[in-house]
Amino acid sequence: MKGRAELAMPGPDGLISRKSFLQAAGSAVAAGVATGMVASCQTQGQSPTYPVPTSGTYKAPTGQQVPSSPPYSPPANVPAQSDTPIELEAWKSDADRQSGPVPTPLPNDERVGYALVGLGHLTLEELLPAFGACKKSKPVALVSGNPEKLQKVARQYGIKPESCYSYDTYDKLKDNPEVQVIYIVLPNSMHAEYTIRGAQAGKHILCEKPMANSSAECRAMIDACQKANRKLMIAYRIQYEPYNRYVREQLQKNEFGKPKFVDAYNCQSSANPNHWRHIKALAGGGALPDIGLYCLNTTRFILGEEPTEVFAYTASDPANPLFKEVEEVCSWQMKFPSGVIANCATHYNVHDARQYRVMTERGWYELGNAYAYEGQKLTTSRADGPIVRQENVSITPKNQFATEMDHFSDCILKDKDPYTPGQEGLQDQQIMEAIYQSAREGRPVKLPPVDQKDRFRGPEPNLT
Repeated sequence: MKGRAELAMPGPDGLISRKSFLQAAGSAVAAGVATGMVASCQTQGQSPTYPVPTSGTYKAPTGQQVPSSPPYSPPANVPAQSDTPIELEAWKSDADRQSGPVPTPLPNDERVGYALVGLGHLTLEELLPAFGACKKSKPVALVSGNPEKLQKVARQYGIKPESCYSYDTYDKLKDNPEVQVIYIVLPNSMHAEYTIRGAQAGKHILCEKPMANSSAECRAMIDACQKANRKLMIAYRIQYEPYNRYVREQLQKNEFGKPKFVDAYNCQSSANPNHWRHIKALAGGGALPDIGLYCLNTTRFILGEEPTEVFAYTASDPANPLFKEVEEVCSWQMKFPSGVIANCATHYNVHDARQYRVMTERGWYELGNAYAYEGQKLTTSRADGPIVRQENVSITPKNQFATEMDHFSDCILKDKDPYTPGQEGLQDQQIMEAIYQSAREGRPVKLPPVDQKDRFRGPEPNLT
């Protein structure tokens, strides 16, 4: 037939040689498929679709049936935009959990470039590996005071030698056009300085929590970024994590009635008294700003409102060298305008425990591993006539660090305000200062009333 390659004819024994078959099949694909099906797909915006072969098979020496046409490709809708998911043919019934959209990673040259400042535990164990799960973000520069570590990590992650900086050369980031975001992953006392200098270098800033060691430093960071017309986001990964967001959504809908009481704790065990987290000048405090902050910020997040009063205790073992400068344990209560009372606690010298429970009028939500990097376990309970239903809720997990970085990248690409801006970090810092004041003075401390829901957060993020 004109315009198509002819298939090889079988030999006298009824078999076609492998070489003849492959040559014929290849010619058929090149002549027929390339000129017909592919051209058709280009006009329809779809991938080539091949029919299921019903004939034309040959007997291989092993007795296997081999199709004489390419593999079947199901229909798909392929949008032109790189950040719009391909829509594949449906195949699951609604009896099973439905798959989410297929990943939509941007091409590498369209992703937002990040410079990571500080190569400690968080950067090496979580942040750099998380870029592998990112769709819109990529590491392009590193800053460290340890040249040997800097060189090794740069080789591991493909960072150019000229994009490696010391703290002395940090300000030269302004001359690196690949860097759009500086991610501050330093001891708390250094957040303000490096955020301000980074904004002055013309870069957007993603800063680890706690935002700083004082509310005055937080305000200076916000002012510097506003003056430089740069975005500032605080890395509250919990506010982008699927389980915590689900609890928030259920509470907003009053699914089990209005929330009434929250019980939250975040605890871990420390061992190195020389680590910066146990030096007050570097950390600003002990368990409270490091891990207790998760109880504080997450409770504010899931309720969507701000506390009006706090009452707190702190304590430390005087014989333990870990706690010569910072508190070992902090326990506090928060009163909210709706009447909710939150009972929170954090400890630096007990076995790992990270959990909260929200009691509502007609049920409760309990999230195990609530503040951990992974492994969240959500249980709900409610009455149903004569029985009590306790259910385990399973949600597809996401890498929390990749999700928050991609949200910030999306804000930069589309010129949007981040969901957790500097004002969110400032509010937490002011509440922590009130908690410490209450513990020192042994009395409740009132906070300025905030009537508006989610007063300090930006627009709701699109995390699909």
